[in-house]
Amino acid sequence: MGAESTAAPPGASVGSPEPPIGALHQDAGLNQGFVTTTIDAVVGWGRKNSLWPFTFGTACCAIEFMALAGSKYDIARFGAEFIRFSPRHSDLLVVAGTITYKQAPILRRIWEQMMEPRWVLSVGACASTGGFYDCYCTLPGIDEVIPVDVYVAGCPPRPEAYIDAILQLQQKIQDASYMRDRANRSHERIQIG
Repeated sequence: MGAESTAAPPGASVGSPEPPIGALHQDAGLNQGFVTTTIDAVVGWGRKNSLWPFTFGTACCAIEFMALAGSKYDIARFGAEFIRFSPRHSDLLVVAGTITYKQAPILRRIWEQMMEPRWVLSVGACASTGGFYDCYCTLPGIDEVIPVDVYVAGCPPRPEAYIDAILQLQQKIQDASYMRDRANRSHERIQIG
């Protein structure tokens, strides 16, 4: 009779037997099927990495925000690349520039139309304090009209200052408790009803 062929299976190297692919995954523990975390951590991670900004730009600070969306600074690295032009589709309001008393009700309405949870960046000296405009028509800070989460200093602030503010806001979002807020809303509904 002839000699039987004992060829190695395709893809296997001669001399060192390789375990099947499924065995590698089982040994590494990748087929376990569960992750241990909290709901707050998952919701915070999702919220902080999916900011959808709406820019209310009235002056030179808005030009710096445009530079932030370019390839040099790339706001997409921080999950905020979907710049929206409708407040109903956004959760981050970026107020960049001088706000007058005539614009204040419009800004308030835009803020009210945004979905919950919502956050506000006050960008530059004009939006934060009224800037160098010390006159009857300029609002001395948007925090008189809407709550502000992070202030960005500068006149105008550089794109790096925007990035720092977004990182601060992301940390604030990550540290917030979704479950505590949900329990508070349920408690308020029970007391009202």
